[in-house]
Amino acid sequence: MRVAIIGAGVIGLSTALCIHEQYHSLVPSLEMEVYADRYTPHTTSDGAAGLWQPYLSDHGNLQETLWNKETFDYLLGHLGSPAAKEMGLFLISGYNLFTQPVPDPSWKNIVLGFRNLTPKELELFPGYSYGWFNTALMLECRNYLPWLTNRLTQGGVKFFHKKVESFQEMFAQGVDVVINCTGVRAGELQPDPELQPGRGQIIKVLAPWVKHFIITHNIKSGIYNSPYIIPGSEFTVLGGIYQHGNWNEENSAQDHKTIWENCCRLLPALQKAKIVEEWSGLRPARPCVRLERETVRHGHFQAEVIHNYGHGGFGITIHWGCAMAAARLFGSILQEKQLASPPQPRL
Repeated sequence: MRVAIIGAGVIGLSTALCIHEQYHSLVPSLEMEVYADRYTPHTTSDGAAGLWQPYLSDHGNLQETLWNKETFDYLLGHLGSPAAKEMGLFLISGYNLFTQPVPDPSWKNIVLGFRNLTPKELELFPGYSYGWFNTALMLECRNYLPWLTNRLTQGGVKFFHKKVESFQEMFAQGVDVVINCTGVRAGELQPDPELQPGRGQIIKVLAPWVKHFIITHNIKSGIYNSPYIIPGSEFTVLGGIYQHGNWNEENSAQDHKTIWENCCRLLPALQKAKIVEEWSGLRPARPCVRLERETVRHGHFQAEVIHNYGHGGFGITIHWGCAMAAARLFGSILQEKQLASPPQPRL
């Protein structure tokens, strides 16, 4: 059975690994291939700072909260292993800041040590009157994507550097199941008016004295449109841009100015930080993740597509929960195909 995963960001590679780990020993004929026109370090995932933190509100979407929790618990389980360093995985603590009291988030019991900020802590951040402190996880994709790739390569998964123009192109090559992990580009394979780019831009700086993440929230301007500072293993990421519907992947001087001024106001010591890199990318924004099976006609045959895209700015936060759900959908396809094919005679 041939399976093609389209997309090699954190969603594509983790879904491929999850399916491979669960089924390669059960299905000896399983052949897995990854197709992408962008690989690490050129994916949207590579631009992300890598902090595990969902959006403030899950809009009552319990399923996504569960996928977030499964991902956190999976990563937490790896924290004590020798692989953690190669994966780019480590603990990090920090602050979420607000100008007014807000309800606790759906993830307060998933992270470690969630609590409200004390008045003395709030004095550190003039202009903010409310906030939380907690410990979460960092998963840096410049380590994690190569780690996933190595695991897949060792398992015999093949990689192809090409842009797939249609599902039919894959089925014509004899692929049985396509896993669609194409992120913001999914609309090119099948129209999806709900999928929109959520353009972001970041500045990476050398600021080794920054030890905690600081994420500010402006309830009026919406998610990610307020300064944030996230220290990584080498660089500190400064951000605070979210432009819905903007397809431009070029860096903008105006956005640079906005990020720099806002982050320096939040943490004045950053004015001494050396700028190392700038990056902009498109978050695959959607009202909810699209994770479902679809049967597609190919000539006289029916072929299967599993869609797994639309993870907005929280792909790293939700990736393993979604990979496991996609693997369950793949299992249901296997079961149906097994029932449909006549039993082989036993010798």
